[in-house]
Amino acid sequence: MEFIKFPKMPRLSRDMVITEKIDGTNAQICISDSGLELKAGSRNRWVIPGDDNAGFAKWCEENRTELLRLGPGRHFGEWWGQGIQRKYGLSEKRFSLFNVSRWADDRPKCCHVVPTLYKGLFDTAIAAEILKKLIHYGSSAAPGFMRPEGIVVFHVAGNFGMKKTIEKDELPKSISGL
Repeated sequence: MEFIKFPKMPRLSRDMVITEKIDGTNAQICISDSGLELKAGSRNRWVIPGDDNAGFAKWCEENRTELLRLGPGRHFGEWWGQGIQRKYGLSEKRFSLFNVSRWADDRPKCCHVVPTLYKGLFDTAIAAEILKKLIHYGSSAAPGFMRPEGIVVFHVAGNFGMKKTIEKDELPKSISGL
């Protein structure tokens, strides 16, 4: 039998980043190593105009030159706004990148970034307070929209995220309808 080493565990008391969880549809842009080929994807598949995910592939084609600035690799985000889920009172659709550390400042003009609500030491009390502020003040992604979805807590050392929704958090998405 082959010996399998137990993996190291990250310490809980390390940095976390809390962002607003936007209610749209998961999307990705994949750029080839050459930096010339661009593919659009949903959570589960590649999409193309005509077999699309709420117009994301069409938007990617229209913004191809600007999106290639993202560089080689996979760039995940949320496609949201007009006609998608909560709509957020927007008259347009937006693509907001998830990697707030990488894309906070220098990004393609056509892209947004999910709002960072907190950076600092992991603390569930802080996460709860941030969620209360979101409930009270509304969305940071779409100011004035008073029914935000929730938060994503990214544990930096563990390299994983967890979500907490404001409505029906205790239910699986398949049952909650959210």
